[in-house]
Amino acid sequence: MQRMPVRLTRRTFIARCATAAVATCVQCAAVGTDAEITIENFSSAGDSLGTAQVPRVQRTPREWSALLSELAYEVTRRGGTEMPYSGQYLRHSADGLYRCVCCATVLFDSKTKFDSRTGWPSFWQPISRYNVFEAEDYSGGMQRIGVWCRRCDAHLGHVFPDGPKPTGLRYCMNSVALQFVPRPASRSEAALNEAQAQ
Repeated sequence: MQRMPVRLTRRTFIARCATAAVATCVQCAAVGTDAEITIENFSSAGDSLGTAQVPRVQRTPREWSALLSELAYEVTRRGGTEMPYSGQYLRHSADGLYRCVCCATVLFDSKTKFDSRTGWPSFWQPISRYNVFEAEDYSGGMQRIGVWCRRCDAHLGHVFPDGPKPTGLRYCMNSVALQFVPRPASRSEAALNEAQAQ
């Protein structure tokens, strides 16, 4: 059976071009241009170590592709989404911190994770407003609020206003954009880990 060509009206064509342009501009807006940015650092126990000026992590597409899995590259560098119910952290309940898979910036604490029953790991807030960037995202023909890592501009997922108290927000993240690090069992173990990392 031969497929009939789709005929676009001028109005439909202009609307599609405008949508694509807006989506591109939003992605560009999310990508920072400053050489240095402010993030909040955290100990392995999840305690704030204060804010610091750090260099923005920038790599070429080829360099990112060599460092990441094919799916992680598609999600974090091209704004894709993993299939629902497929992510390794969907039902993950261990105690610890979730870092950016691209630059290891701490993004979420397991204490704010909840079962949203949407097919993706969800949190009711990021660990720090300094560590993520949010902007309108019109990709996929939908209007959403996208979430990016502030240090390396990795696309993480989206945030929705249907989460639990106390924020009422649902940060719906892609597992492949995250890397889980368990919280040390004790403060002394955390201090030892910090000392060894330096």
